[in-house]
Order: sequence, then C-alpha cells, then structure tokens
Amino acid sequence: MDEFMLIFRHEDGNKIASPEQIQIWMKQTMDWIGGIAAQNKFSGGNGLPFDDAKVVHHKNVVTNGPFGEIKETIGGYIIVKAGSVDEAVEFAKGCPVLQGDGNSVEVRKIAKGDGIH
Repeated sequence: MDEFMLIFRHEDGNKIASPEQIQIWMKQTMDWIGGIAAQNKFSGGNGLPFDDAKVVHHKNVVTNGPFGEIKETIGGYIIVKAGSVDEAVEFAKGCPVLQGDGNSVEVRKIAKGDGIH
C-alpha cells in the first residue's frame, strides 16, 4: 500500500468566506476525512493558513507569500493510503474543496526511499 498526498488548491485565495460558511466546510471536510479514516486509509494532514508565509527564491531572495503574482493558493493537504493512484483519486473526488468553482485536488504519490517516479 502506497501513500498519496491530496493537495487542496483554491483558485482564488483572496476570497473570504463568512464564518458560517467556513464552519460548514470544516464539518464537511472532517466528515470526509472521517470516512477515509474509517477505512484505515488516513495517514495525516494539515491546513495551510495564508498568514505567516514566506517564499524563498533563487539566490535567497525572500518575499511575503504566497501572494501577489499567483492567483491559485494551496489551502492544505492530507495523506492517504491507497493501492493505486486511481484509488487515491476516488478519495479526492469526495473532497469538499471541489465545491468551489475552479478549485482542484492534486494527487501525488509520496516517494519512500525508492526513488522519485
């Protein structure tokens, strides 16, 4: 069984939801993760807030970020156990982040010392 990272991409990280909408999305997300955990396929994950962020560029240039020149932001990730990328994609299809127009979930296999594929 391999591990896959499901990365939550928001098309426009500058849009701000109401506290009520955030609570709804958080409950939906916890229920979704709970369903994966009930199958013993959840390994972990975290949200990624937009404050306290920096980007280190070539030649050690540091900027505040991730803002400005990029529209899309990464809102968080979870790690799931799956027998194939297709199984991990099926988990991703249930992610509440996909309710947002233009949002996406990137699915990536995690290399475990066996080289990068």
